[in-house]
Order: sequence, then structure tokens, then C-alpha cells
Amino acid sequence: MTGPVEIGWVDLLLAASLLLAHGLVSLWLDLGLGRRVLVAALRTTVQLGLLGLVLVPVFSTSHPALVLGIAALMLALAAREATARGERRTRGMLLHSLLAITLGAVASLALGQLGVLRVQPWWSPQYLVPLLGMILGNSLNGIGLGFERALQGLDQGREQVELRLARGATWWEACRPIAREAIKTGLVPILNSMSVAGLVSIPGMMTGQILGGTPPGLAARYQVLIMFLIAGAVAIGTTTGVLLTLRSTFDGAWRLRSERILRR
Repeated sequence: MTGPVEIGWVDLLLAASLLLAHGLVSLWLDLGLGRRVLVAALRTTVQLGLLGLVLVPVFSTSHPALVLGIAALMLALAAREATARGERRTRGMLLHSLLAITLGAVASLALGQLGVLRVQPWWSPQYLVPLLGMILGNSLNGIGLGFERALQGLDQGREQVELRLARGATWWEACRPIAREAIKTGLVPILNSMSVAGLVSIPGMMTGQILGGTPPGLAARYQVLIMFLIAGAVAIGTTTGVLLTLRSTFDGAWRLRSERILRR
């Protein structure tokens, strides 16, 4: 097998012409998405271009401080993005998001890097950075969905929660049905992705490895690994984030403080 075909900026401009389909649909149905498509395309190009430049010294030196610094920045940005998508929020939700997404990512990476791949050194950017990126991309979606569903459940089911509390329930007993639905909502997307991987779609990591010349069988095994790591991170992160956020809406006497649920 040969290596990847070189792609220049002119080639990317040719590929960008496909975005005209978005613009035409937006104009035809008056969706008002023309500006959003343009901004999204520019952000994608600039962000990924800068990432490529930033990773050059990280990969060339493999210094742990640089690698861990990039990882910390990725975690912080993912935590912020997970809290920025919903209509509701609570005080301290950014910290809850950071704790949740870090716990899930660290647990999955520890198993993947040390237990399965046994990478030496464990901070090797060739493995840590792309694995972390794929884990965070999926984790922030699950955690964000879990946050919104949990706070929506409290908003709409306040009376039922307060009734359970009046009957002597703890905050967890009163919120368990809401937590169950919120966590389920956060887990469904990754489960759907796992169900169709290899049948309807070829996931991004496997596609990239095949384009880079990796044998398809090995690329498939790597993709299975990353899907399992992502699923674990999403489960840990979503569960942790939902529980922390729900608990933050109660005071020390287990009273629901609905004023702590803020709308954007």
C-alpha cells in the first residue's frame, strides 16, 4: 500500500464548492443558514489548520509538558463546549463538566494506552492526542445532552420531585427517574454509532488509517478499540456530569432549589 495522497489548499477550495449545496438549500427553503454555513466552514479550516501547526512541535519533540499541555487545553475546551449547547444551566456546571469529561477521558485513555496499546512512553503524542480528541468529541455530546435532559426534567417535573421529598425521599430517590432518562439520552448517540459502524458507515479513524496505508484488518481493530474507549468515556462522563448537576440543585437539607436552574 502507498501513503496518503498530498492535498493542497487549492484542492480544499475545490472540495469547499460542495458547501454550495448548503447555501442553495438554505436559500430555497429560507432556512437562514447561509451565514452559519460560512462561519462553520471558516472555523473548521482555521481551527484544523492551526491544530496542524501546533502539533508539529508537539510531535517532533514529544516532550511530556507540551503533550499534557495540549491535552489539558483540549479537556478545558471540551468541557466548555458541553455546557454551551443547552437552554438551561446551573452555577458550577462548567466545573461539573470538566470533572466529568476528565474522569471519563482519563479512565478510557489509561486502559487504552497502558492496558491495550502499551505505548512507551505513555504520553506519546502519536497515540494520546488523536485518541483523546476522538474521545472528547463524543463525550461532550453525551454530557451536553445529559445536562439538558436532566435540567429539563427538573424544570418540568418539579412537583413530582417535591412530592417525593415531602414523603421523606432523599435527593437521589426523588431524582432517580430524571437521572435515568438523562443518562439514557446521553448514551444513545454512541450506541447508535456503534450499531451502524462497519455496516452503514466506515468511521473516521478507520478511514484515516486506510488512507494512510494501514492494512484494513488492523485499521478495523483500531476502530473497534476506539469505539469501546469512547463508549466507556461517554458512560462515565455522562453519569458523573448528570449526578453532579442534579445534586447541585439541592441544598444541604435536600430541598430542591429551582432558582438555581438558569435559562440562557
